[in-house]
Amino acid sequence: MSEENRPNLLYIHSDQHNPYVTGCYGDSLVDTPHLDALAARGVTLDNTYCPSPICVPSRMSMLSGRYPHENAVWTNSHMLDSSIPTFAHAMGAGGYRPVLVGRMHAVGPDQLHGYAERLVGDHGANRTGGRGNGGHGTGGAGPTRSSLEESGHGQSAYQVHDEDVTAATVHYLDRLGVQKRAGQPAEPFSLSVGFMLPHQPFIARKEDYERYYDSISPPQNPEPFGDHLHPHIKYWREKCGIVEVSEAEIKRSRAAYWALVYRMDVLIGQILTALRENDLEDNTLVVYSSDHGEQVGEHGLWWKQTFYEDSVKVPAILAWPGRLPEGARCDKVISSLDLNATMIDALNCLELPHSRGRTLLPLLTDPENAEWDNVAFSEFCQNKRGGGGEFPEEGVYHRMVRRDNFKLNYYHGQPCQLFDLDADPRELNDLAGNPAYAEIVEKLTAEALAGWDPDVIRAKMEALDRDMAIQAAWTRHVQPPDSIRWTMKPEMSYLDDEQI
Repeated sequence: MSEENRPNLLYIHSDQHNPYVTGCYGDSLVDTPHLDALAARGVTLDNTYCPSPICVPSRMSMLSGRYPHENAVWTNSHMLDSSIPTFAHAMGAGGYRPVLVGRMHAVGPDQLHGYAERLVGDHGANRTGGRGNGGHGTGGAGPTRSSLEESGHGQSAYQVHDEDVTAATVHYLDRLGVQKRAGQPAEPFSLSVGFMLPHQPFIARKEDYERYYDSISPPQNPEPFGDHLHPHIKYWREKCGIVEVSEAEIKRSRAAYWALVYRMDVLIGQILTALRENDLEDNTLVVYSSDHGEQVGEHGLWWKQTFYEDSVKVPAILAWPGRLPEGARCDKVISSLDLNATMIDALNCLELPHSRGRTLLPLLTDPENAEWDNVAFSEFCQNKRGGGGEFPEEGVYHRMVRRDNFKLNYYHGQPCQLFDLDADPRELNDLAGNPAYAEIVEKLTAEALAGWDPDVIRAKMEALDRDMAIQAAWTRHVQPPDSIRWTMKPEMSYLDDEQI
C-alpha cells in the first residue's frame, strides 16, 4: 500500500459517558445527532465493557491492551511503567506519527506513552504530590455528595478544557487540509482526541441545561437504601453520602449530565465536520468510545466504581467508509481492549506482544463466519491511598466476567452477584443465591479467578503504596515542572447565582 493510500485514524475518547445516554443507544431525550450520524455510517457495538470502572486504570489498560493486574495500575494514583508498549507505540512503529490532543490521565513524568506529540494536556499535576490547580471551584469531581448538592447550570471547567481540545483538533485537521489542497504529499495520520465531558461536576451552561431540565426523567431503578443491598453497595452508598438523595438533586444532576452529553456531541460534530470539509473522511477510520460509564442515579448510585451496566459498559462506534458496513449493530460481548487491537490491525501496525485485545475486523466485516469468544472482564481494586473514593483499610478486590448472557460480579470476601442480562437487563434480580444457578456461579467464579489472585494483588498494591510514598514526598519537596499541563483555574467551574 502506498504511503498516501494508508488509512488514517481519528480516535475520540470521552470520560464517563453512559452509552444509554446516546440517541443511537435508544435514548429518545438526549440530542446526539453527530454520534448518531456516525453510527449510521458505521457499526455500533452494543455490549462493550471497560477494563476497570474508574479513570486511570481503564485508560492505561486501553493504551497498553493489558488488564490492570497486568499493568499494576489499579488506582488513580498508580503509574504505568514506561517500558510497557502502548497503542501509540504500535502506531509509531508502524510508520505513523501518533498525535494526542487532550485527556490521557497518565500519572508520572511520562505524559506521552508513545505519542509523538500532545497538543493539549490534562488539568492535574503530572505526578502525585505535584502542585494542583486550586480545585474545581464548585461541584467536585470525586465521588462525593457535593457533586449532587452543587449541581445545576453555570459552567464546568471540563467543558472549557474540551473546547480547547476541539479547537486544537480542528486546527490540526485544517492544516492537513491546507497541505492536501496545496498538492503536498499526504502523510497519513493517527490522531487521538481525549475529552473530559461528560464527567461531573454536574454543571452545564444554562442554554444546554434548559434543554433538559423540564423533561428529564427520574432513574428507571431508584433503588431504596436498606439491608437488602449487596454489602459492598450498601457500604459504598453510606461512605459517599448517598443513602438518600433528594428529588431536586436527582433532577438537577441528571439534567446537567444530559446537557453535558449534548455539548460533547456538539464538539465532536465540529471535529467530524473538519474531517469531512478537509476531504479526509473517506480514508479515515473513526472510533468513538469512553473510559467507563455513569450511573446517574440508577440503583441509587452515582458516578462509576461498580460493575452495574451503567457504570461498566461503554459506548463504542466505528465508522470506516468502504471498509465497515453502514448502520450495523454488533451484540457480541466485547472488551475495550479489543478496540485497541482493532485500530492497530486496521492501520496495519505491529501487534502489541502481550495485548489481551482481539481485532474486531473479521467479526464486523464477516459476522456470519467469524469466530468470537463471547467474554469480557473488568476489575476494580482500590485502597485508602488510591484516590478514587473512601475504601476500607484492607481494600476492595472485585472482578467482573461477562460471558454470553450471564454476568458475574466477584467481591473478594463477600457474596458474588449473578445476572442474566437477556432476561434482566436492568440487573434487578440477583441469581447468585438461587440453587438452580449454582453451577453457573461456580464456573464463572473460577473464570474470574483464573490468573487473578486477590491476595497477590493486595500484596502488590501495598508494595506500590510504599514506593509511591517516596515518590510523592520527593515531588512535594522538589516540585519538578510539569512537562504537559492544561491550566485549570478554580473560577472556570461555577454555579449561576439563580437556578431555574
